[in-house]
Amino acid sequence: MRNVMVRYKVKAGEAAANEALVRNVYDELRLAAPAGFHYATFVLDDDVSFVHVASSDNAEDSSPLPELAAFRAFLEGIGERCDEPPAQAPLREVGSYGFWDDRG
Repeated sequence: MRNVMVRYKVKAGEAAANEALVRNVYDELRLAAPAGFHYATFVLDDDVSFVHVASSDNAEDSSPLPELAAFRAFLEGIGERCDEPPAQAPLREVGSYGFWDDRG
């Protein structure tokens, strides 16, 4: 299993547009339904900090995200939308309960 977290902070006026772009990614993911891929996005209580968590059941699997038109659209202009650019960090799971279950 491979787990990755990406965290960034958008400019206050860009939060709604960023959320819309993220929702488009989920719409396309639901259509593509990549096997063994799990993905979640969260907004912190400051309403401008976003955290994306991705997991692949197989450590050798590459992320399907770059193949999605919606994800490529999300990446366009990310630098201009952000006050703090995306920073990626690998995650080592200690434990979880139902976190990777598909809740659609």
